[in-house]
Amino acid sequence: MSTAPSLSYADFYRQSLEQPEAFWAEQARLIDWFVPPQRICNWDAPPFAHWFEGGQTNLCHNAVDRHLAARADQAALIAVSTETGSEVVYSFAQLHREVQRMAAALQHLGVVKGDRVLIYMPMIAEAAFAMLACARIGAIHCVVFGGFASGSLASRIEDAQPKLIISADGGSRGGKAIAYKPLLDEAIALSAHKPDAVLLADRALAPMTRVDGRDHLWSDLRERFIDAQVPCQPMESTEISYTIYTSGTTGKPKGVQRDTGGYAVALAASMKHIFDGRAGETFFSTSDIGWVVGHSYIIYGPLIAGMASIMYEGLPTQGIDGQPNGAIWWSLVEKYKVTGMFSAPTAVRVLKKQDPALLKKHDLRCLRALFLAGEPLDEPTARWISDGLGVPIIDNYWQTESGWPILTLANAVERQQPRFGSPGIPMFGYRVKLLHEATGEELTEPNQKGVVCIEGPTPPGFMQTVWRDDARYVKTYWQSVPGKMVYSTFDWGIRDADGYYFILGRTDDVINVAGHRLGTREIEESISGHPMVAEVAVVGVADALKGQVAMAFAVLKDASVAGDAQASMKVEGEIMKRVDGDLGAVARPSRVRFVTVLPKTRSGKLLRRAIQAVCEGRDPGDLTTLDDPSALEQIRQRLAGA
Repeated sequence: MSTAPSLSYADFYRQSLEQPEAFWAEQARLIDWFVPPQRICNWDAPPFAHWFEGGQTNLCHNAVDRHLAARADQAALIAVSTETGSEVVYSFAQLHREVQRMAAALQHLGVVKGDRVLIYMPMIAEAAFAMLACARIGAIHCVVFGGFASGSLASRIEDAQPKLIISADGGSRGGKAIAYKPLLDEAIALSAHKPDAVLLADRALAPMTRVDGRDHLWSDLRERFIDAQVPCQPMESTEISYTIYTSGTTGKPKGVQRDTGGYAVALAASMKHIFDGRAGETFFSTSDIGWVVGHSYIIYGPLIAGMASIMYEGLPTQGIDGQPNGAIWWSLVEKYKVTGMFSAPTAVRVLKKQDPALLKKHDLRCLRALFLAGEPLDEPTARWISDGLGVPIIDNYWQTESGWPILTLANAVERQQPRFGSPGIPMFGYRVKLLHEATGEELTEPNQKGVVCIEGPTPPGFMQTVWRDDARYVKTYWQSVPGKMVYSTFDWGIRDADGYYFILGRTDDVINVAGHRLGTREIEESISGHPMVAEVAVVGVADALKGQVAMAFAVLKDASVAGDAQASMKVEGEIMKRVDGDLGAVARPSRVRFVTVLPKTRSGKLLRRAIQAVCEGRDPGDLTTLDDPSALEQIRQRLAGA
């Protein structure tokens, strides 16, 4: 079977659905196998898909070892921190040595295949060494975002039951040190499960007290195992590579469990066909290893593709010298000849407030595309960055659960035009459907609004199950659509006449105004089209008369307008009129309040539920992922001054 780039994407996609065994057998040749797969897909017990059964491989081998023969001296990991002013380039050979030292340290601390290792670290090279070392020896890594609050960290320690925790003295954000060790010690005290050992990287950012017999310094063990040689552990394709936690509606953490072989193949295929990643080039994802994008497209994906990967600690507006620099990312693109860049719309909105001339300051001719994901990309932001960079801006839609994009454009198969506001079309292997929320009926006509669902078998790289809770996996994801066993993304979407999808927001982000059901995303899209609006959040707030009303909080490009009562009233009126014209009077927010920052997680997701809770006078609940606490306080103040 041919999967040559000369194939149209429609044919390529059709083959992946109609001839999945042949299609994925072909993709499986993109990685090294110690033992080739005996069965491509086992779908005998839906909804559990088992890919490449009988095959044995190793993620670390595919990311590091297999490149040594051809590109040992090529850059593999480029660790940049504008927080500490450091920039270190590791070749594949150097990365290979560092990973073996870390693997030897893990083994010395009692870690064996199948053990869990929880990684609670900032964006430093040692975190990459730790992830790859776990994969090397067959340990299951569980990365928790560095700086996560003790209570949330404790619940993850209890659920994962790690033998070892790897951490650091601290991280840094905007030049301000964040001490990790006290948070970690408190989390371990709160957790019923206690790790046997803690391994610590000391960056000299924050003081830390070590616990005798439990805590070990990475610098000591690195020196001890400086010449260590640790072979890659052959892993069954279906064995667990890692777990990563995602938000759930209950208090119990939800550990997304990923396999080994399917994930390696999915990443290799996505780097080739979607991200157009070529060995010897450089990829720059601005995400964090605490999130799935960091796993897939900072650590494993680019390295599997034989690329150098930039691992970045810092703000998008701060230079390596610690001074303000809104062009720092573009300077790295120029310096390291980045061909593919992956970021989030939130980061672009931050840059949108900078001088637009900064986009032209550096030579970006090496850059072939900017990929954006993590939240819906509004059209004004897409147009701004597209005009500024002059390269394709490719939105992509996926989830922690999927591991790689569900909807985007596979331009390396066939170049297609992006549509502003749309993440694109279904990717190979994904049987995407729009279903009616109440009846489960498939919606086949253009521009019908339904729940975005995926029919099984889910493709390689997709979550296997919820860690230690198959029943929760089935109940949460596969039994929410009446009469159908399909995977629900819990997102609303529509599909246009050409097959492009548009995501309208979470199914739980729906406002019911006097019987009219409105997606917050649709109202936000309308408001963000106002030329003075940088970004906006809309929530539904309980109302005695209408059931719910929409309330909007907007960040203006010119913050001084918000401080002028007359000017802000004028802009609010213009926004109301705009929503009236776009969506009708029923969608008009009851108020548009102006703030300087919106409450978001560190990964850039809007905390709409927290905003809604504050608006309704309720406790906003767990705010451990909140990036800037002052954001919610601003909303409280605006409401109080109403």
